[in-house]
Amino acid sequence: MEYQNKEFELEKFKGKNFTGKSFDNSTFIDCIFEDCNLSNVSLDNTKFQGVVFKKSKILGLSFNHCRKIMISFNFEESSISMSIFSDMDLKETSFANCKIHECDFTNTNLSKANFEGADLEGSRFQETNLSFASFKNAKNYDIDPTQNKIKKARFSIPEVVSLLRPFDLDLD
Repeated sequence: MEYQNKEFELEKFKGKNFTGKSFDNSTFIDCIFEDCNLSNVSLDNTKFQGVVFKKSKILGLSFNHCRKIMISFNFEESSISMSIFSDMDLKETSFANCKIHECDFTNTNLSKANFEGADLEGSRFQETNLSFASFKNAKNYDIDPTQNKIKKARFSIPEVVSLLRPFDLDLD
């Protein structure tokens, strides 16, 4: 089955390997991707609305190429690597308990986003709105509070100390 130029509504994709496939010009509404491999999927002009990625592998996706109007998706216990979320409005998006390595969130609205329990190793936050976002029990994040909005964001000890890194302090 081809996945480009199609519309999918209330579909559940379970255990599928979409590696290298094209979702270009397609619409996914209220769909679930569970235990799927979405490595290097093309997302040009793709519409995601109410989509959940659960326990899936997401590698090398340019979410910033999706249609941005009414975009909404959430991630649960997924492995997200080398993907681009820059210049997007992802307010209230959940990345709960995900491994998010080497992803780009530059100039993204992530206010009220949920990163609880996430591993954010190597992910980039620059000019990002993280107001009211939750990083409880998250780890390996590198967020410069002078280059991002973090008002009322929630963090856990001891990882919150990493927010002091840009100030070149000596801590005991």
